[in-house]
Amino acid sequence: MKLSLGPILFFWPRDQVTRFYADMAEQPLDIIYMGETVCSKRREFNLDGWIGLARELQQATRAQIVLSGLTLIEANSEVSSLKRLCDNGDFMVEANDMAAVQFLSERKLQFAGGPALNIYSGHALAEFIDSGLIRWAPPVECSGNMINNTLQQLDAMSIPRPEVEVFAYGHLPLAYSARCFTARAENRPKDECEFCCINYEEGIPLASQEGQPLFTINGIQTMSAEINNLLADYPSLARQGADIARLSPRAKGMTEVIRAWDLVRQGGQPPLAVQGCNGYWHGRPGMVTAEEAGLC
Repeated sequence: MKLSLGPILFFWPRDQVTRFYADMAEQPLDIIYMGETVCSKRREFNLDGWIGLARELQQATRAQIVLSGLTLIEANSEVSSLKRLCDNGDFMVEANDMAAVQFLSERKLQFAGGPALNIYSGHALAEFIDSGLIRWAPPVECSGNMINNTLQQLDAMSIPRPEVEVFAYGHLPLAYSARCFTARAENRPKDECEFCCINYEEGIPLASQEGQPLFTINGIQTMSAEINNLLADYPSLARQGADIARLSPRAKGMTEVIRAWDLVRQGGQPPLAVQGCNGYWHGRPGMVTAEEAGLC
């Protein structure tokens, strides 16, 4: 199974980003996604900066570099930037919004479909494949069985399967909004946010009134409170049709995470249990673990 590194979902300072990718260039990764997917106001790197960094990284790693587009398009300037991204000429693009799918389809370019695209059946997936999709990251709430059923629908229609990439590690991106929750938490208007999300390298934890971890706030993005970790479920990933395990970047300990996954894919024994949540994979509420759901 391949290992991919998803795009950085948080807002980190420029130096931190460049150091992070310098470290990642030495890791046993097959695919590295780069680019801003959450908020266009995060401008430590503009589009030219991301493309330049991608070119530098490509010289230092054997991994395929993919440029990821925004998930929520709100302004004409973002549409223009997305068109330029699709026309970069060097790297495959991950489409996270239907605008990107349209632009890439018009240009007859193959692309990766990100987890924000609402694809839940083989018939829907077939339409995207016809538009140029060659790699599919299912929505994060899809269970292993749902993914397998979708692929079997493709088989029944005699449509070749795309590569399937499962979001296997990291805070789950659950929802996007025109509002910026990080700015609201600091009593700032969205248009005067002063880029305050750069102060929270892994977002802001949000608990229920009972003190239970509930969500993580990351700008306009709402994420899971717990880390989704499917390492203990590794045998079922391939069984349900996954070709790639996506590991979402974290500020600390990413090298150790990649090492653990690489060890298992090389034939090491998966752990019996891991810290974090994996309910969605088992068709249960996402915030629970398989142990809590009585599945292990």
